[in-house]
Amino acid sequence: MDALQERILRRNAWRLLPLLTVAYVINYLDRTNVSFAALTMNKDLGLTATQYGRGAGIFFLAYCLFELPSNLALYRFGARLWIARIMISWGLLSIAMAFIGGVWSFYIMRFLLGLAEAGFFPGIAFYLSAWFPAQYRARILAGFLVAIPFSTVIGAPVSGLILELDGFWGLAGWKWLFILEGLPAIIFGAVVARVLADRPEEASWLSAEEKTALIAMLAAEPRERERSSACAAIKDPRVLICAGVQFGFTLGSYGVLFWLPQIIKASGVSNLTVSVLTAIPYLFATAAMIWWALLVDKSGKKIGNLATACGLGAAGLVISVLSGSLAVGLTGLTIALIGITSARGIFWSIPARFMTGAGAAAGLAFINSIGVMGGYFGPELMGTLKDMTGGYFARLLAMAAILGASTLLAVSLKLFIKME
Repeated sequence: MDALQERILRRNAWRLLPLLTVAYVINYLDRTNVSFAALTMNKDLGLTATQYGRGAGIFFLAYCLFELPSNLALYRFGARLWIARIMISWGLLSIAMAFIGGVWSFYIMRFLLGLAEAGFFPGIAFYLSAWFPAQYRARILAGFLVAIPFSTVIGAPVSGLILELDGFWGLAGWKWLFILEGLPAIIFGAVVARVLADRPEEASWLSAEEKTALIAMLAAEPRERERSSACAAIKDPRVLICAGVQFGFTLGSYGVLFWLPQIIKASGVSNLTVSVLTAIPYLFATAAMIWWALLVDKSGKKIGNLATACGLGAAGLVISVLSGSLAVGLTGLTIALIGITSARGIFWSIPARFMTGAGAAAGLAFINSIGVMGGYFGPELMGTLKDMTGGYFARLLAMAAILGASTLLAVSLKLFIKME
């Protein structure tokens, strides 16, 4: 790229990535802080492992059902206001989680939270594709997706400290957790509405010359085969395979995330220690995700690296059950999370290569809708097998097998996409 193009992309990155990454950190905190709340909430509400796992996963059922219409609404009304609407509504509902009183209110509020958040990630993935060319997207998406593991790096110890507020003003610690971690979404939603621009033509941080150059750069990038129709995108076998791949690594991601604090708690440590130890695997996963994305952008071998990352996730889950040692288990789960989180950053740079326009908005939402169902089945599977077997061995091996299937699906993409 010439100096002008490099300058444009740097300005876009500095303007968009910090804000959107912080927004996604907040999103993930509100989505997953129930895993730390469960350390005391489950006992207060009388939830079984199956009920907790089902409630944690019901979020993704609503997310899946409403994601496609939400992303089409974003395409129609513009990303700026729609993303702000999503953030403000999920912040209000996250705060309302503090007032649940039993299993059914838990289920209902988790469903409503998933409904509010539907379309957030694929909407931003679609939005970023309008600002950066294909050869930059793996690192840009990884820079954004680093919010997933990083939200736990900072959120785990913060959540542990908030739980220590137990009894303050007569509220349980887990109630304070939902209240204090829901407020930032409302604040940042207002910031997003003010700062973002819907299209390059409206970018206040670019000059007229830079806007013209950016539009020309994006229009000139090669695409293997464009899909402008929403129906055509959903029927595309490449879209279906991508959805299957994402289902597998999402199931592994949330299966670990929603249960890791309780896995560590089983060793007999305090809640604050649990929160600190939970952050360690995600710290390594954060660094690995960035490094791997840079490597992929340099080599261009996205599909091969995606398959390797999924395979590493499966191997790590197998290692985690090789002994009863907390150190060995945590090492295996760290390896698994390195593979799973790195797969996310690599994965989302692939579909944008063969979809554009309304087809891209629909296709990305469809992929994420099917894939994100792994977020329902992962916690549900872990909870059900916990009540059936009383341990974690069968649960972690079951997730390893599903990640193995995702590895094979990722390899099969080479038959349909000529990218490397």
